[in-house]
Amino acid sequence: MDALLIVAAVIGPMGTTMEDQVLGESAAAAPAARPNELDARANSQIAARLEEVADVLEQQAANPYRVSAYRQAARTVRDCDQPMDRLVQERGISGLLELPGIGERLARSIYQLATTGHLPMLDRLRGESDPTALFASILGIGRRTAQRIHQQLGIHTLEELEMAAHDGRLERLGIGTKRLAGIRDTLAGRLGYIGRRRAPATMPLPDIEEVLDVDRQYREEAARGTLPRVAPRRFNPHHEPWLSILHTRRGDHDYTALYSNTARAHELDRTHDWVVLYYDGHAVPERQCTVVTARRGPMRGRRIVRGRETECLLYYARHAATLTRSDAPRSVTS
Repeated sequence: MDALLIVAAVIGPMGTTMEDQVLGESAAAAPAARPNELDARANSQIAARLEEVADVLEQQAANPYRVSAYRQAARTVRDCDQPMDRLVQERGISGLLELPGIGERLARSIYQLATTGHLPMLDRLRGESDPTALFASILGIGRRTAQRIHQQLGIHTLEELEMAAHDGRLERLGIGTKRLAGIRDTLAGRLGYIGRRRAPATMPLPDIEEVLDVDRQYREEAARGTLPRVAPRRFNPHHEPWLSILHTRRGDHDYTALYSNTARAHELDRTHDWVVLYYDGHAVPERQCTVVTARRGPMRGRRIVRGRETECLLYYARHAATLTRSDAPRSVTS
């Protein structure tokens, strides 16, 4: 009988051992993380990503003011008493704009980090962007449709995808009205535009001359080997730092330029011809365009902006007297 009592004491109730009971009591006694600590941890993670952006921009010789803005934003987020995800839930991106030193661009970055935990911009800066996977993450767009959007429309960002959802390009790809409405709603939520007035299809575009000048600068400096280079993970089995990247400013626009590292560019051997430009400005969401060498037609051999071919034709016609084919923006081999 005494032996049975000893066994019961060791085994404990419901088959638990003495060790289980001790560990359970210790776990129960261990203080759980307080809400304020969890909030601070979440803000700290967002701040760390913003600091990472600042570090990468600094390494790539970006505008010092832009680098400083991301560092300041990281400090603002880390020191904020309110968690970013709760602020976004309650007040949307408008609440972020009220934080000290946070403008449109930084607010969009914080919004994406708070709602998805991911920042596509950071992938692009590292040359790791995968537009197909990014688009497939949107409700209503599967992998196959995402590939068609990327390849046929030549777009790389969610901001540009939203433009295509409003200007008829997605509709022309065969996406129905009901599905298109769902895609628009999802993009509005992902990009933080719910409840905010905006007109995606009417945002001004930079001049063709400006875009072609950035393209020229990038290709010339990349050919000279004077630009920072990154080693993209995709289509780079030997991890070679081959992808040059340029940060520059023209007027109100900050540009980031790099060669296309997409499956399509590799398939057609255009990785040193197709140049993707990302740009934004004050109170204007980030946009993107691709500059390529025309292979046929009246502009054959000249650099053109996809989707703006008519404007390019007018540009070359207007400058025909002063811009010969030999000194026009053209493909630069490297």
